[in-house]
Amino acid sequence: MHRLTWIGKAALAVAAAAVGIAAVVAGIVPHLVDILRAHDQVPVELPGFASLARETNVYDSTGAQIARFRLEHIQEVTLEEVPEDVVAAVLAVEDKVYWRHKGVNLRSLVRAVLSNVSSGSAGQGASTITQQVVKNEFLGGFARDGRYKVLQARYATLLEKKITKKEILERYLNTIYFGNNAYGISAAAEAYFGKPVQRLTLVEGAFLAGMIRSPIGYDPIRRPERSRARFKVVMERLADEQLLDVAQAEDLGENWQIPEILRSRPGEAFSPTYFSAAVRDFLLQDSDLLGDTVQERYNNLYRGGLSIYTTLDPRLQRAAEDARLKKLPANAGGFDTAVVSLDSKTGAVRAMVGGGGFRPGQSEINMALRPRQTGSSIKIFILAAAVQAGAVGSDIIDGRRGCVLPNPGNPKEPFVIKSGVAGKVGPLKEATWASLNCAFARLSQIVGLNRVVDTTRRMGVTSRLDAYASFATGANEVSPMDMASGAQTLANEGVHHDPYYVERIVRTATGDVLYQHEDPGTAALSVDAARRTTSILTGVLKRGTAARTGWLSGGKRPAAGKTGTQQNNTNAWFVGYTPQYVTAVWVGNPKGYVPMVNIPEFVKVGVRTVQGSSFPARIWKAFMDV
Repeated sequence: MHRLTWIGKAALAVAAAAVGIAAVVAGIVPHLVDILRAHDQVPVELPGFASLARETNVYDSTGAQIARFRLEHIQEVTLEEVPEDVVAAVLAVEDKVYWRHKGVNLRSLVRAVLSNVSSGSAGQGASTITQQVVKNEFLGGFARDGRYKVLQARYATLLEKKITKKEILERYLNTIYFGNNAYGISAAAEAYFGKPVQRLTLVEGAFLAGMIRSPIGYDPIRRPERSRARFKVVMERLADEQLLDVAQAEDLGENWQIPEILRSRPGEAFSPTYFSAAVRDFLLQDSDLLGDTVQERYNNLYRGGLSIYTTLDPRLQRAAEDARLKKLPANAGGFDTAVVSLDSKTGAVRAMVGGGGFRPGQSEINMALRPRQTGSSIKIFILAAAVQAGAVGSDIIDGRRGCVLPNPGNPKEPFVIKSGVAGKVGPLKEATWASLNCAFARLSQIVGLNRVVDTTRRMGVTSRLDAYASFATGANEVSPMDMASGAQTLANEGVHHDPYYVERIVRTATGDVLYQHEDPGTAALSVDAARRTTSILTGVLKRGTAARTGWLSGGKRPAAGKTGTQQNNTNAWFVGYTPQYVTAVWVGNPKGYVPMVNIPEFVKVGVRTVQGSSFPARIWKAFMDV
């Protein structure tokens, strides 16, 4: 009986599925008929191809231009100029029946439409090259619902009646995005291989073809392991299409040297800066302000003719750069600094220094956005969580060194702190000023590590955080941007605003406002908790670890903040704020965790061991005192 019941249920499920599929098929058949007939119809008037040359200008908060994105270096190539092997590789990867279909691969389309109509999304792929051209050129503003694929397919069929396959493929190769600002196969050849497209080999062309599906996901510079895995798949595809034999494909997949550096950086007319690069990467990779896909976003940024108004304050930017130059010794053995300053009320990014200088293809690591261990600067968030839970500065806490605490990350081994400042049993505010590790390790467990992590996230830290006993000693890695973002919540009396670069985006030709920044903020802490936390942190500059830094403007401008020095002096921090600005400063080695002890250039200026109270605090004060 049990077996029959199971069979009956299975039969009902199959029947229901069949009915569902039949309904879906019935719904799409009329569309497929339209697609089949489209090639025999007089084509509707499709929009013309967009120009390749409309530039986007970027402005600072005063209206001065700071960047321009345009395809000034693009070299449109004819199909005859692209080696036949390269064309064959692209077709093998992207559309192996390109020369045989009429814009749509119907077998793949039916499979995609069935999936998309059933799910209500447009997740299933199977686009031909013609469909990709249609998507990139004509469908940027269309909703990605279950009908999208049908519309895309119909347009593709009509397009193939309007122009030749050669023209479509030529347009595709000249406009497809290959990552790292390489727009079109000619720019990609220069960017990744330092050669004109005419000299590309089959394997180089295949590598580029493999990037088309996900130019950011398969970026060889930033994601070499994923790029290698994708290249192996592409080599298998070439073997399947008999462009390589199996042994060759396997050998190349394992051993061929994928590009490790960029040979050129096309498309940026102004000298790029850390800020302009951050704006570019945000618009292309981290937001949908310019479109749903990377290709759409790239089209809009480099071909859309936009005016982008940013948050950068040129006066503060100069001050940040000057503070770095004046307070950190030159040629400091590979050590450098990062500075991020936000508007305390809004989260607007007012200044950004990511290191010693932005050099495309060579030095593009923006340390303002790179997570590093924080040392004691993380205590800001433990203190805020404790005060939010009801703690006050006069509460007594045990700060004596040599503490042994439970370790949720590894219950079998307790967490032991032997280093750091030797403290005593005393008020929480004094433990904060002296930055006592044992006091804050105990406090984090009294409050609850999960609550501390949750508070830290609500205050604006997006970096990965582990609720381990080592949280209090700064073992988690957090970027300067995130540290500033979290402190902004305190500076703004408990209301958090995410950091942002872009105030508004305007279509230059029409004046249409495409985007206007709005953020009402989120109450992460109570006003009282934020004020009481700030009151304690002002003591760090008056009588604590940053007492030598002093208040701003000769004591006329109170400020709050926290120093941070990671174990072995590998990272040093100062994070501080006023009601106007919140600024995070990091000092360390961009290449790794290198101790900053007895560095000759630092010893010459009286700093034998770099701590948060030395260069970071000095840079912070020099910047904030403008």
